[in-house]
Amino acid sequence: MSKGVPPVSKFMSTTPHTIEPNQPLSEAKKWMLSHGVRHLPVRSGGEVVGLLSERDVTLLSTFAGVDLTTAKVKDAMAVDVFKVQPETPVTEVVGQMAEAKYGSALVTQPNGTLVGIFTTIDALRAFSHIFETRLK
Repeated sequence: MSKGVPPVSKFMSTTPHTIEPNQPLSEAKKWMLSHGVRHLPVRSGGEVVGLLSERDVTLLSTFAGVDLTTAKVKDAMAVDVFKVQPETPVTEVVGQMAEAKYGSALVTQPNGTLVGIFTTIDALRAFSHIFETRLK
């Protein structure tokens, strides 16, 4: 008998670190380094308005004349963010991430409340778990 596919909520990182859109990119970079994360959901007034990745910050810092202490998170963040609900099957999320080459998915309740983030590292953990439990 096969087991059901677990939901993304089983593997997501809960209570993700977030940042505000008007924060300087230098703060975002420090925050990412100190917390060991590569993705920061961007929230304004509690609402998710974007996503900032380590890659976004690195790319912007290579442009001539860009000062990370004055450039803002909103200048580098992605506004078209991949979101899923906690009960979405992890296989569906991983498939969509692979197809679109997303580095993460924000996990939100139907009302838009951010409850977690699912990254490629979480996907690898899910893959490992599924193989360990399903192929014994």
